[in-house]
Amino acid sequence: ISAAGMCEHGRILHHLKNNIEDERNTVLIIGFQAKHTLGRKIVEREPEVKIFGVKHQLLAEVKVLNSLSAHAGRSDLLDFAEKLKDRAEKFILVHGEDESLNALKEEMDKMGCKEVIIQERGKPVEG
Repeated sequence: ISAAGMCEHGRILHHLKNNIEDERNTVLIIGFQAKHTLGRKIVEREPEVKIFGVKHQLLAEVKVLNSLSAHAGRSDLLDFAEKLKDRAEKFILVHGEDESLNALKEEMDKMGCKEVIIQERGKPVEG
């Protein structure tokens, strides 16, 4: 068991390097994995993945448990926005994939949130 978000840093890389090519092993991914990360490549079961710059065959079984993610889900975010929509002057969406952010913004607009902004990646949020 090892924690490392998207499988990009830390000791998880050593565990994967030493165990990913053995079909007797299982890699259990808990939660969301962003595009272009090692974690996403494992979730998508790419036949080969690079770890420390070396290609490894993905022979281990891969299981995904999205229900244990620490991220709020779409319905949780919409419930939160519904409770605040009459008091909040604006909502700034700062984390997520473009398709998900656009869909969330559209739903928030429909429910009557005053101003919903998708913040540009890498840009600071200003008052």
